[in-house]
Amino acid sequence: MRNSKMLRALLGTVCVFAFNGQILSAQQKAPSSPAQVHVVITDMALRTDSELPRLRQDEVKVKQGKTFLQVTQLIPAQGDNASLQLMILIDDTLDPVIGGNLNDIKEFVKAQPPSTVIGIGYMSNAGVNIVQNFTVDHELAVKALRLPRGAFSTMDSPYLSLISLVKGWPQQNVRREVLMLSDGIDRLRGEKPEPSRLGPNYGPAVYHSMPSISVDANSASEISQRYNVIVHSLYAVGVGRAGRSSWDLQLGLGGLSKIADESGGECYSLSTSNLVSFKPYLERFQRTLDNQYYLVFLAIPKKNAGLQRVNILTEISNSEIAAPDNVWVRAAK
Repeated sequence: MRNSKMLRALLGTVCVFAFNGQILSAQQKAPSSPAQVHVVITDMALRTDSELPRLRQDEVKVKQGKTFLQVTQLIPAQGDNASLQLMILIDDTLDPVIGGNLNDIKEFVKAQPPSTVIGIGYMSNAGVNIVQNFTVDHELAVKALRLPRGAFSTMDSPYLSLISLVKGWPQQNVRREVLMLSDGIDRLRGEKPEPSRLGPNYGPAVYHSMPSISVDANSASEISQRYNVIVHSLYAVGVGRAGRSSWDLQLGLGGLSKIADESGGECYSLSTSNLVSFKPYLERFQRTLDNQYYLVFLAIPKKNAGLQRVNILTEISNSEIAAPDNVWVRAAK
């Protein structure tokens, strides 16, 4: 009898532990609360000769894999919400012959509304020389513009310069965008050692021209998306042998296009030729700025914070959404 009572007590204890374990397991598997994500998108017309109607919240879809995420807000970047921080970056390795187009940039800056603050910086030595901090005085920004030096520095990489800028850019709840004038050529990583095709007896490595788009273009793209900075570019040809090499020119243009596409911006170019005039491209850029929205949606957080791939789209005719390929989502709570 005594053994029977002990057995029943032992079974009861085991059942309690099992029940508590089921509760704990259920708590651990409970879904995390959705993460609110803020991003700036652009409504671009498929045909530039057509007017774009204002988008409504129910006309924008956010898709992650096969799942549609809930859109909670769509706010036009106009009126009280029109604030924009625009940094104009100019590569100091560019050929000074673009000086004829400098007036186009000046006129563009002068035409900006009071809600836009403008900064001017020149890229060299894997960094940015800020010659004019963000200012509402557009005439002051115009005075800071000068011709590119058309010379090399110790470390010429437009991508490392962009990374330096974005990392040091204080985060604020406004649009943050870059207009980058560059040929996109990474002169810092212009060569890459590879095993000799002639065999090991001919040396440990042979240096070849860069075989693909700079790896720093990937890093610049990810960091721009991480900090919600949209990057646009105006293509212009640089100095030196690389500026005359069709191989290097194509890789450079590819790097600029990659960052623009992935961050939600646009790359303005006439293949790898110098643009005759910046004016028509700056007019397109202005239309981009005039048709932007703040989009807020609920994402599904994962164990660790990180970039998540999303697809932001609309089915409205003559509309195409330009948006970052990835958005930063906090860790699950």
